Amino acid sequence: MPVKVLMVCLGNICRSPLAEGLLASKLPKDSFIVDSAGTGGYHIGREPDHRSIATAKKNGLDISHQKARKFTPADFDTFDYIFVMDNSNYDDVTFLAKTEEQKQKVALVLDELFPGDNVDVPDPFYGLQNGFDMVYEMLDEATDLLAKKLISKHS
Repeated sequence: MPVKVLMVCLGNICRSPLAEGLLASKLPKDSFIVDSAGTGGYHIGREPDHRSIATAKKNGLDISHQKARKFTPADFDTFDYIFVMDNSNYDDVTFLAKTEEQKQKVALVLDELFPGDNVDVPDPFYGLQNGFDMVYEMLDEATDLLAKKLISKHS
């Protein structure tokens, strides 16, 4: 049974699609499933922001097939790990948790780089292309560490 990992941001069109694409590219596909969702339902069914797609493509990843969806309480039952992009997403997701066990599945993705510092992945939506590039670099580093940790824990 594959290990299931969910990446969560606000609208599921900027940060979490990049995080999903990055992590999925670093994990064995037969052992892991990576998905993404948003805490808001603003963009349900839409592909990622064109700037996220361009940034991913420039770095050899194709995320254009992804479709935005909203995080639901059922995701706690489906996923083994839930990584959120910022503290606001953390609060929104853990608010929906019904048990302490569900809450324990949720962590900030940048805790991999900055343990215990509660560092947010900045939302590049209202900025320029370079914001997406910066987010990509942060998530690339974090998902390198995360992939190593997940592989060693589940192999």
